[in-house]
Amino acid sequence: MEVILKTDIKGLGYKNDLVPVKAGYGRNYLIPQGYAVLATKSNKRILEENIKQAAHKAEKVKTEAEAVAAKIESLTLEIKAKIGESGKIFGKVTTLQISDALALNGVNVDRKKISINTPVVGAGEYEAEVDLHREVKTNAKFVVVAE
Repeated sequence: MEVILKTDIKGLGYKNDLVPVKAGYGRNYLIPQGYAVLATKSNKRILEENIKQAAHKAEKVKTEAEAVAAKIESLTLEIKAKIGESGKIFGKVTTLQISDALALNGVNVDRKKISINTPVVGAGEYEAEVDLHREVKTNAKFVVVAE
């Protein structure tokens, strides 16, 4: 079954992508939740027309995302956490903390677009991946320090 995504879905695709999915996933989750529409001939033609009209706007959004990515790459964020005597962290560092630290530096990024790929176990330097656009991804460096 092929569907046209109406929103970005992590691990599946981006808005206006034509993606193959299992029939049950499409019928029982994506379409009822409003995340996708069935990829019929008429919906495919509508998608092509929408992409043509949005091409100029998409280029502008991409250049803005590249500018934000350059700013994020130049930053080193400081995340405060409670650290025990053994050097291990209490709790964990979340994407919300990284999003808030970016906001303090003048960069607003939704926490859902940030992913921490390596486990944060103690004080030190780490990286988080920030997905700004379908073609623009960057890494945000952050340092975990004791509170």
